[in-house]
Amino acid sequence: MALKAFLVEDQPAIRDSLVEALREITGIEPAGWAASEKAAKAWLHDPGHHWDIAIVDLVLEPGGSGFGVLQALRDRLPTQKVVVLTATANPQVRRHCEAMGADGVFDKGMETEALLDYCVKLARAAGGH
Repeated sequence: MALKAFLVEDQPAIRDSLVEALREITGIEPAGWAASEKAAKAWLHDPGHHWDIAIVDLVLEPGGSGFGVLQALRDRLPTQKVVVLTATANPQVRRHCEAMGADGVFDKGMETEALLDYCVKLARAAGGH
């Protein structure tokens, strides 16, 4: 059974290319997406929704941020992973995200391949791709 990813990203072009790359390269299927903190938290906390990895951007639609999503996911299942994919991945932001429970922090401009490698490893560990 393929792993399921939930994307928290407000830029449609980035979201669409990430969904395509996840499917093609890692075998991870999209479970859903949200463009705002509020919508992301509602979806991720719905017991009817299954997800294995959440990929969270820090800069979202006005009125929220990825930091709020990270905070809301602190009590997730140990098998559920949360990674940050952001254009603002400086050392201070990385430390802050990790302190908030992120399993990884990746820079959109330079580390998208590293994120996909991380996802491939997750999928392989789960017996997938």
